[in-house]
Amino acid sequence: MFLRGIKEMLPIKNILCPTDFSEPSYEALKAADELASHFGAALHIVNVVPLVPIVEAPIGVESASFNVASYQQELEGQAEKSLKNLSEQKVSKGLKVFTEVLIGNAAGEVMRYASEKGCDMIVIATHGLSGWRRFISGSTTEHIVRQASCPVLTIRKPGVK
Repeated sequence: MFLRGIKEMLPIKNILCPTDFSEPSYEALKAADELASHFGAALHIVNVVPLVPIVEAPIGVESASFNVASYQQELEGQAEKSLKNLSEQKVSKGLKVFTEVLIGNAAGEVMRYASEKGCDMIVIATHGLSGWRRFISGSTTEHIVRQASCPVLTIRKPGVK
């Protein structure tokens, strides 16, 4: 009954589900998949790869031979493969699915993508792989809930507190 009432109130055509490939994010994807199926909406699945910082070696110190650009491309390529596998294995057949790798700050990139693609809802896990980073800058989910211009549905993995 609840979803039937929402269906008349909200024209949900695009649902965004960010993933960091963690178990909690798979729970959010499951919910996003169900919602997209129910509303006949397109499902957008994104992963945000952080920009690898370039640190200059101090003057007089020989720099290591580490190719930052190559490493960044490798991270992006792996994320693309993982998104493709995820959409093939965990998304209902027949759904219109878009996958994209974004580069930069996770919360900012998710909100930018949602705005640019006209997403009507974001479905995101309450927990992910962020770990220690949460203590430094707050969680990605927290930022998105506070700043997104569309409704945000947060999904907690069973057993996670």
